[in-house]
Amino acid sequence: MNDTASTTKDESYDVETDIESNTPLTPQRAHLQLAIDGMTCQACASRIEKVLNKKPSVYEVSVSFAGETANVDYDPTQTTPKQLTEWVNKTGFVANVQAGDSLFAQTDEDTATQYPWRLIGLWICLVPFLVGMAGMLTGFGMAWMPPIWAQFILATVVQFGLALPFYKSAWASIKGGLANMDVLVVIGTVTIWAYSTYLWLTHGDGTLNSLLQSGHGTSNSPAVYFEAGVMVIAFVRTGKYLEERTKKHSLNSIDLLLSLTPDKVEQQQPNGDFHNIALSDVQIGDVLRAKQGSRVATDGTVIEGSGWCVESHLTGESVALKKEQGDGLLAGALVENGSLLYRVNAKGSDTKLGDMVQALSDAQGSKANLARLADRVTAVFVPVVVTIALVTFGATWWLTGMVDTALMHAVSVLVIACPCALGLATPAAIMAGMGVAARHGVWFKDAQSLEAAGNIDTVVLDKTGTLTIGRPTIVDHVMVDKSLAVDDVLQIAANVEAHASHPLATALVNTAKDRQLPLFDVTDISVIKGAGIQANIEGLGLIKVGTAEFANLALPKFMPKVWQIASTVAISINDEPLGAFALADDLKEDTPQAITALQDASINVILMSGDKQSVVDHVAGQLGIDKAYGKMSPRDKASQIALLQTAGHKVAMAGDGVNDAPAMATADASFAMFEGTDVAQHSASARLMGESLMHINAAQKIAQATLRNIKQNLFFAFIYNCLGIPLAAFGFLNPMIAAAAMALSSISVLMNALRLTRFETKIELDNTVTTSHTDKERLAEG
Repeated sequence: MNDTASTTKDESYDVETDIESNTPLTPQRAHLQLAIDGMTCQACASRIEKVLNKKPSVYEVSVSFAGETANVDYDPTQTTPKQLTEWVNKTGFVANVQAGDSLFAQTDEDTATQYPWRLIGLWICLVPFLVGMAGMLTGFGMAWMPPIWAQFILATVVQFGLALPFYKSAWASIKGGLANMDVLVVIGTVTIWAYSTYLWLTHGDGTLNSLLQSGHGTSNSPAVYFEAGVMVIAFVRTGKYLEERTKKHSLNSIDLLLSLTPDKVEQQQPNGDFHNIALSDVQIGDVLRAKQGSRVATDGTVIEGSGWCVESHLTGESVALKKEQGDGLLAGALVENGSLLYRVNAKGSDTKLGDMVQALSDAQGSKANLARLADRVTAVFVPVVVTIALVTFGATWWLTGMVDTALMHAVSVLVIACPCALGLATPAAIMAGMGVAARHGVWFKDAQSLEAAGNIDTVVLDKTGTLTIGRPTIVDHVMVDKSLAVDDVLQIAANVEAHASHPLATALVNTAKDRQLPLFDVTDISVIKGAGIQANIEGLGLIKVGTAEFANLALPKFMPKVWQIASTVAISINDEPLGAFALADDLKEDTPQAITALQDASINVILMSGDKQSVVDHVAGQLGIDKAYGKMSPRDKASQIALLQTAGHKVAMAGDGVNDAPAMATADASFAMFEGTDVAQHSASARLMGESLMHINAAQKIAQATLRNIKQNLFFAFIYNCLGIPLAAFGFLNPMIAAAAMALSSISVLMNALRLTRFETKIELDNTVTTSHTDKERLAEG
């Protein structure tokens, strides 16, 4: 193996040397997110998916009706983002590419909800009809209803003017081969308008005078239903407006994240003065100031001053951290106390916050498996409803002999049948759940990952860096060659370990630096799976650093007790053993609490580590873990997880190293620990932005709550249609009530999803208490 090889963190040097899993997408598979405008229900999203999936250059498409986005994986050698947007535009929608800094570049005009002039116009036209209906309810009959000619004018303005978007959407839907809910609205309201107009025009002698004189105050006035069509359109449009506002503001956590960065920042000038400039004008290398009560605008490094910053928006932990010269800052962090000067390292989408925003946007746009059921139903929903409406019309006319009654029943069926609630049931809950998870420092890769996390019953944990702090220290040593000083052996080991990345290697290298032992060049670096790392040092020969067996070292049988609970790193030159170091790592402070929380939630906790069994047993005994496996290679971990799955368990894996990647890929759900290797984060279905294992408990609880919410939404949507359509068919619901009920069904689903945004876990409650104590400590320190 070449000298580019790297190792990982597990104590036995169980290392997967295949780093290809961390390489980015090949040039033949690119990812693109499109913002879609104009979707009115899940059928619209299904139509876009259908159109794009037919293109040979498109691999996979996921369109979110709730998020109004499309995630597209495509072949960049065969098509371009521009072509993809054109294909979407041809289906009757407007697509725009979401890339780079686009999320951060939004202006107030872009993000603000447009003033609903069309909706206001609808309700102005509806007011005379509402007055007339109020007269009916108060015993005045039809006396307060406008003359029929005025009703005709108002209804026509609404039907062919203010309701124009319904027609455009319906026509585009029909052209695309899938009928959406707007088709039902248009068919129903046009039928009402046409029938009422026909009755009015054929009433009397057909002269203009007789038409103008007809009104509800006359005894021979025709029974028209203009008010029904106007009310249906007004109620449906009102429901859509409320739905859009809820989706874009209350459900979407992205806007909240974007609001964490200030629009204006204080930039230091060459003469030392500070000027306010727009955040968009900030450049890498600029020096900015963040004062108490303000938020950090970009990622950067403190160059002067000190203060306490809360980074809960990324880590989920509300405890403030002290920042001094040389410390890193994250965009969006709140400066609770102090004043900081920092140099800009990254801005916009290149910041950690920007990465989170893009990850959250992609995740919210993905689909859970539960959403497939709703997709299949909505794909055939409208044709089935139209058929039911026709059957209702024919049967009612045949049974009653009254065409107007039959027409109202049929229109009620068309209007009450709303696929919107079905389409919103899953994505609305996913959007809310993703936002809550992000608030707790858990970044799910996609909706399937969140769904999988909600079904787990077993959690497999790695040891170092997961259960422990991941910063081991040398606690003892043994030298075979007494002529060599300990520092000489340490220096040799550190030179080789400088090319490894696991905590044990880092501990040896840092100790060598602390003792001011110089490092020099080594050659022919290679990693031996499950054993260690070797390299050549000129003048010495082949150096091996790893397990005792790898370094050809036989440790004495009777060693101090610390060697039984510490990790061993042995060193040899040309297969002649030099000695060994014992390294110990402390448990994270809240690891016992996290294990207890998982076990209390009926989650089976298993420890798997590459370290020797005695160390693994010691840690498991401290934490009350019944099953603990040592000397596990990456393949062993993956195989053991596969066996658990075969036995019917839903398994999650948590780790932070390259050697955890195979197990993570095998598990149903996986969590990469904070500051884990790139390979681990790439393999994981979720990233934990805090160091605490409590984030796993929070992720599992949030995922379960989201799944419950999805099932509640789907149940409500199915029951609504199962009850509403028969009631409408049998005449228990008139078109106006049906329209109001249809709008309320979508709003009810969204309101239920919004309940998730108030979800709190133990980690949040603990942070509240911890923060109050920390505040007292800071005040005492000040």
